[in-house]
Amino acid sequence: MTLKVLSEHACFGGIQGFYEHSSQATGTTMRLGVYRPPQAKAGAVPVLTYLAGLTCTEETFFIKGGAQRLAAEHGLMLVAPDASPRGAGIAGEDTDWDFGTGAGFYLDATVEPWSKNYRMYRYVTEELPELIGDNFSADRSRQGIFGHSMGGHGALTIGLKNPQRYASISAFAPIAAPLQCPWGHKAFSGYLGGDLRAARRYDATALLEDGARFPGVLLVDQGEADQFLKQQLKPELLEAACAKAGQRLSLRLRPGYDHSYYFVSTFMADHVAHHAAALRDGAATRS
Repeated sequence: MTLKVLSEHACFGGIQGFYEHSSQATGTTMRLGVYRPPQAKAGAVPVLTYLAGLTCTEETFFIKGGAQRLAAEHGLMLVAPDASPRGAGIAGEDTDWDFGTGAGFYLDATVEPWSKNYRMYRYVTEELPELIGDNFSADRSRQGIFGHSMGGHGALTIGLKNPQRYASISAFAPIAAPLQCPWGHKAFSGYLGGDLRAARRYDATALLEDGARFPGVLLVDQGEADQFLKQQLKPELLEAACAKAGQRLSLRLRPGYDHSYYFVSTFMADHVAHHAAALRDGAATRS
């Protein structure tokens, strides 16, 4: 698979690039951002994939997250895909900010008209790693995944279901139990036709209840002043599921912090260091 270069910029000794390609998974043109650290000039480097939240694009993380300097220090490649397919031509695709465009929820839709294009789980877990490995100096055997809000949900569920691929998982303010919140109800109803059995495969809390385990520590930061905390995010349900399952979890509640990238960027250094340690210390997994 080949990439079309949209732009490339010198950044902390490396290169920040934005690209697009024709996706087999979504049947649309997908865009993504990639930061190549200076170490990539000498050989393959570990890959850390970031999944963005509702309404975001492939640019949001790289503009607001403040991660490139940290990735350059640790020698990590950063990859951030768009948050959904775009331009699929589905009626109502652009009507709601929390469903359709910009809200792919990192699942594979099973009902029409969404099932033809809204296959973000397949895109992130299958197509994207191959695309990065084929086009950049990436170490396919060392990968981590993290994200924010809807993307935090994606990182937790994808990581829990693919521990052989990802050596590290973390999340900022994730939708921790989407089966028990309005955002999840809307996504699962629209994309999965309300199939609760299928929906459990895209809910981190439910996955833990159903036997999924990750050998490392799940790192989660959550702002206590987050406007979505009680109704949508529900980290206490994830915490309870982890405790019951014996899954190691570091849940850090941050007084005064909200849901914004001011919060995300404040604790970005901790998350990048968390992933760098796992990828450096031999917790590498097979791609």
